[in-house]
Amino acid sequence: MSQHAAGRVRAALAAALVFGAAGMPLAAHADEITVFAAASLTNALAEIEKRFEAETGHDLVISLAGSSALARQIQQGAPADIFISANPNWMDVVEADGLTEPDSRFDLLRNSIVLIASGTDAEKVDIGPDLDLSGLLGDGRLAMALVDAVPAGVYGKAALESLGLWDGVETKVAQADNVRAALALVATGEAPYGIVYATDAAAEDDVTVVGTFPDDSHPPIVYPAADLANRDFPAEAEFLDYLRGPEAREAFERQGFVVIEQ
Repeated sequence: MSQHAAGRVRAALAAALVFGAAGMPLAAHADEITVFAAASLTNALAEIEKRFEAETGHDLVISLAGSSALARQIQQGAPADIFISANPNWMDVVEADGLTEPDSRFDLLRNSIVLIASGTDAEKVDIGPDLDLSGLLGDGRLAMALVDAVPAGVYGKAALESLGLWDGVETKVAQADNVRAALALVATGEAPYGIVYATDAAAEDDVTVVGTFPDDSHPPIVYPAADLANRDFPAEAEFLDYLRGPEAREAFERQGFVVIEQ
């Protein structure tokens, strides 16, 4: 092979490394980004993960759980790069420990909480101080995420206390490790009612939203995101920028989240 021809082959091989088989540009250096995210983001992040990886060549490793459990794992040194919490308080805890990159935190999403019933034909109720939630439950349980730790449970308990309903149902609450587990209890009929995020209810065909809790009955439901401080590489900022971009916005809105303007 002539020197000129060999040069053309080397150039073609170099191009093949930069462009995928479909002609899509890939990252010059692909990184693995570990994302710790609230369980309520499951569906939206599955869509975002697929598109982000295809567009950038990076590999996302997404760990989903209750925000409280994720925050504790981060405190214990878990090798995560990005944290997306369903509650500002748990991000505050991580930030106060110096575990986030300075000035990387921002509020990404809003959500709401709803009362769901098992099945697809449950009757609507008026959620307010006059709701006989205990009577509605009968001998059944009210499925909630952990009410003193997981954000969905914390918001739900706050709403019930604000409306004067908590004392009547406290002994009937079935607590789950995270909001998706609470959703599953209702979807499978193990609990007749539950309190979950509106976005979780929208992702499950076997439950009915019977009412939405008033916004003023609980603290605002805000999802902050931040770059964690255990290591620093450009792909982290790239992913955080992607979360604020139009394609991620579409994915979040399809799941019922409200995207906060940056």
